[in-house]
Amino acid sequence: MRVLHTADWHLGQRFIQGHERTEEHRHFLEWLVQTVREQQVEVLVVAGDVFDTGSPSNQALELYYSFLLSLRQTNCRDVVIVGGNHDSPATLNAPARLLRHLRVHVVGCVPECFEEQVLVLDDAQGKPGLVVCAVPFLRDRDVRLSVPGETAEQREARIKQGIADHYARVAEVETVWQLKDLGLPVLATGHLYAAGASPSDSERTIHVGNLGQVTADHFPAVFDYVALGHLHRPQRVGGREHIRYSGSPIPLSFSEIDHSKEVLLLEFQAGRLTELHSLPVPGARRLVRFHGTLEEVSQGLLAYDNTGYPLPAWADVQVHSELTQLEVAEALLKIIEELDRRQLEVLARRHFRLVKLRALADTDETEETLLTRSLHDFTEREVFEQRLDAEPEASRAELLRTFDELLERM
Repeated sequence: MRVLHTADWHLGQRFIQGHERTEEHRHFLEWLVQTVREQQVEVLVVAGDVFDTGSPSNQALELYYSFLLSLRQTNCRDVVIVGGNHDSPATLNAPARLLRHLRVHVVGCVPECFEEQVLVLDDAQGKPGLVVCAVPFLRDRDVRLSVPGETAEQREARIKQGIADHYARVAEVETVWQLKDLGLPVLATGHLYAAGASPSDSERTIHVGNLGQVTADHFPAVFDYVALGHLHRPQRVGGREHIRYSGSPIPLSFSEIDHSKEVLLLEFQAGRLTELHSLPVPGARRLVRFHGTLEEVSQGLLAYDNTGYPLPAWADVQVHSELTQLEVAEALLKIIEELDRRQLEVLARRHFRLVKLRALADTDETEETLLTRSLHDFTEREVFEQRLDAEPEASRAELLRTFDELLERM
């Protein structure tokens, strides 16, 4: 059986100053349908964060449902989708009964009936061919009970043990071990932060500041493959070939511009994983950085070549100069006016707010307003961190942990 593993689509993501990623996601999903068809994929697994927010836009929902319908034109028999920390379980689960008729199996959160996380998928002959333990993102209430007065270390141990216990309990479901004994392969999903993995700055903190990081040893040996989501860089966990993050299909922040983007193609034969290949995802838009002196940045912008990409690149500009901010901004504006906006758009989001707004929106606002960083440039956590500047330093760490827990629950 051929299985494709992907995750962290973040449909509906709004980039700096609300720039939509819709066309990038559309390119990816069209490529994914073509890849499923060409590679004769029989099962598609999406390991969480289908959407970027719990209330996705109509455009994001349209992309999602259109993609699922497009898969009917391929040989893909089953689709397994689990919820991530960005997803709303209610949004994912709402059409679950209807999607089941299309053999799309959605597990937005841990179901009331625990065994409903275990799916048995048929092979081409209509016989059981693959067991999927469809474990979604495990929220606080799924893995532990709050204990008043517990320390951060106790809380970490409790979360870690709760996650490990959940996977152990799934592995002990009768259907899993019985079919494993009969020679069927077992695949598990997860949306979590594994110890030793490399995150980027676009992943929202989960499990209270990334406490409760599990290790490769926390996944039972009955699992022939563990399809993980949450981290946007493709990687193995603990050096284990069969425990993988597929990563996100598009770069979700400028910190990911050097990450390879891929999906993972699995081949199961005779009850075990026999082949694993990474398939590079072609990019529709480049995110590029121009950092340095005013001369270096100017030369880089003017020399940029966007050949091979259907969408204009987005550039992050940071200039190091002894000139005043206004002098640098005025010099950059002259350069930006010479650029072909169909090839390159400047998102100067750090020091030169003036550059970004005029380059992207052609606004006539005052320089004083434009030189002020917008609230849209901050994450919720960054806003709270600035608020903590007014608090005693000794209490900041605990307040930040509490805020992370509140953010996760929201």
